[in-house]
Amino acid sequence: VQLQASGGGLVQAGGSLRLSCAASGRAFSRYYMGWFRQAPGKEREFVASIPWSGGSTYYADSVKGRFTISRDNAKNTVYLQMNSLKSEDTAVYYCAAGARFGVLEGTYDYWGQGTQVTVSS
Repeated sequence: VQLQASGGGLVQAGGSLRLSCAASGRAFSRYYMGWFRQAPGKEREFVASIPWSGGSTYYADSVKGRFTISRDNAKNTVYLQMNSLKSEDTAVYYCAAGARFGVLEGTYDYWGQGTQVTVSS
């Protein structure tokens, strides 16, 4: 599975962005998908995940209520809708795919290249 993240950019605090992660390869619909982010000088952290069925999404407390993860298996794409953005959301965002659910990086087998999100205050 190859993953290509896009949709990052510069946005003012309080604004919105939608990230996309396009997957190539077979059996995309069987993978759990996740989003992680890494801010400058910090470790990469879990943001959100979604199972292959699209149900039972899971979020980090820092983004709960503001971010929404979704997927379209017909398009082999997972999305991260980010609303009410804050300066602390500034980071490189990565999508990932794995055979099982998890919040740890090691759970995921495939990673996209990352897309930069910058939130100005």
